[in-house]
Amino acid sequence: MNILEVQHLKKYFATQKAVDDISMSIEQGSIFGLLGPNGAGKTTLIRMITGIFYPDSGNILLKGKKFEPENDAKYIGYMPEERGLYKKMKIGEQALYLAQLKGLRKNDAMHKIKDWFQRLEMESWWNKKVEDLSKGMGQKLQFVITVLHEPDLIILDEPFSGLDPVNANLIKDEIYRLAQKGTTIIFSTHRMEQVEEICNHIVLVNKGQKILDGTVHNIKQEFKENLFGLQLETMPENTGSPSFDIVSKNKQDLIVKINEGYKPNDVLGYFINQGTNIISFKENLPSLNDIFIKLVEGTPTARQFEKITG
Repeated sequence: MNILEVQHLKKYFATQKAVDDISMSIEQGSIFGLLGPNGAGKTTLIRMITGIFYPDSGNILLKGKKFEPENDAKYIGYMPEERGLYKKMKIGEQALYLAQLKGLRKNDAMHKIKDWFQRLEMESWWNKKVEDLSKGMGQKLQFVITVLHEPDLIILDEPFSGLDPVNANLIKDEIYRLAQKGTTIIFSTHRMEQVEEICNHIVLVNKGQKILDGTVHNIKQEFKENLFGLQLETMPENTGSPSFDIVSKNKQDLIVKINEGYKPNDVLGYFINQGTNIISFKENLPSLNDIFIKLVEGTPTARQFEKITG
């Protein structure tokens, strides 16, 4: 089931095409990466999904029905990159106030806030003011406020900004837990290694258009270049074979590109016949960061396509 469907969405500002005919579908319970360089159209797209902006054309379906911001905002939690907190308010009071604005009764809100504060090791913060928080502490508070009312769709824009590794792992574990319960997460970031680790599916936008859409696994398979890494016990004197070309060579390590018409077993067989022991052999798949750069910079290997399947 798709919790969110975006159909041919467009939003123009004067002569700028901020979002130019973007369509995408997001399955319930998935962790979905929305990626793109600065100015790509991500924020405008998110603001239309949350009802802050109205599209010039196109449709947004939430839970199978046309999205109506005035009625459907309760199903969405949005954590923007910019801190949207009242600096002079105490943390506990602010969390309680915002939870009630989202429809929670006071007693229910208090119970949920205390539970989340305990989960994220924030119990001692209750009477601190927001202006006294570090950026990382502010991120944790914004995360709690975003998820308190248990929305079906959570949108997180750079949620790990300012967090140290320990607190980043705390938030990451909660993202996994929410997804396992059926909550859908849209995760927007520039940090490709985080996307690769966390997301099931990604969309890459650039200059207002979608240029990549698919699962992380299938995208990496689509852009692979038949590169394999070998670690050998000893490097044989002769490393020439029609089955592969050597890309790099360093002591016991080789990176080879398998030639068309040959298979990994042909490479393994060659080195076994050379009498050397193979310590490790693995395929070198491109990172999402490499793919991102190729597509955005328009290198010769970059190309546009709608969706990778298989």
